[in-house]
Amino acid sequence: MSERQAQVWAGIDAGKGHHWAAVVDETGATLWSKKIDNDESAILSALGEILEPADNVHWAVDISGTSSALLLALLAAHGQQAVYVPGRTVNRMSGAYRGEAKTDARDAYVIAETARHRNDFAAIGVPAQLAADLALLTAHRSDLVADRVRMINRLRDVLTGVFPALERAFDYSAHKGALVLLTGYQTPAAIRRRGRARLTTWLANRSVRTADTVAATALEAAQAQQTALPGEDVAAQIVADLAAQILALDDRLKRIDKQIRETFRSHPQAEIIESLPGMGPILGAEFVVAAGDLTAYADAGHLASAAGLVPVPRDSGRRTGNLHRPKRYSRRLRRVFYMSAQTSIIREGPNRDFYLKKRGEGCKHVQAVIALARRRASVLWALLRDERVFTSALPVTQAA
Repeated sequence: MSERQAQVWAGIDAGKGHHWAAVVDETGATLWSKKIDNDESAILSALGEILEPADNVHWAVDISGTSSALLLALLAAHGQQAVYVPGRTVNRMSGAYRGEAKTDARDAYVIAETARHRNDFAAIGVPAQLAADLALLTAHRSDLVADRVRMINRLRDVLTGVFPALERAFDYSAHKGALVLLTGYQTPAAIRRRGRARLTTWLANRSVRTADTVAATALEAAQAQQTALPGEDVAAQIVADLAAQILALDDRLKRIDKQIRETFRSHPQAEIIESLPGMGPILGAEFVVAAGDLTAYADAGHLASAAGLVPVPRDSGRRTGNLHRPKRYSRRLRRVFYMSAQTSIIREGPNRDFYLKKRGEGCKHVQAVIALARRRASVLWALLRDERVFTSALPVTQAA
């Protein structure tokens, strides 16, 4: 890039250890292409080489997550705005250029060329401190929930191999008393030796609610199996260890939920978001993270479209009115609206009435919930626009 350029397009193929940046001019000719370590000094040096000989640089990145966090922050610090080019788009655009090789340099060139031909990509904004905190907390909570599901499945599998009657007796995903029981007693013989009275006392000393019911259920399962299966002693140790880990993980989830709740409620629009039935602090925090800057949505339809709640037509020739579920949308944002809609129909109110109306029209459960989620997206967008909380009563029409 020895000559001065009026405007150039810089495409960056982001990665964990390093990025590859390619710069093209208005004709599509490559002016600069180089590997950049994911390090502050290396990125600043590359920014200087690209920005100095160009009057205007259009930046495009294929990853907007943690791998490109430092890069995006440095771009924002230098007053540069980057757009997000999805990986699916890059993959399809690669077929429009000569050659079949796939390298970081080629991907960066395709990203730059795609940004040069299209100007409708979404801009990437560096999240504010509150949004960044919520993003980290909600992502960590999702990992903990996934770990809990995995450990419960493993516990049930091991317990089925040595004590199937006890495995069927409790729902270990929602019964804390059953998990406490497994930390001390995992085999039929051990439960029978303990007896109902002493087992009830043992559970009550560990703050288990309805300890007598838990003890009676466990003793009934133990009486139903008199045979000791192979590997029982080792399996008992594994089950006890898994039960203790799940209980400890539940305590961690309680702490992270409290932290998310406190952090979310410091958001200026938290009261409005949480006022919508079914939208608690956890889903509200996920909505703030998934939706990002709400000013990017011109109307409620744009918000619903970003969540994948608006069908897209696939017409061809005489085939018209052929609507399908979209493929490109925010899965996380769709989950927020779907889960909150499903929660809202539990209680009486306008949400449940709309759901029952759709079921009466012949919609299946999932279809009715999606229709309700689409309606709630419009309601939430209007509430945030008007800066007012949700009320079940219709707003009073004001005189002009």
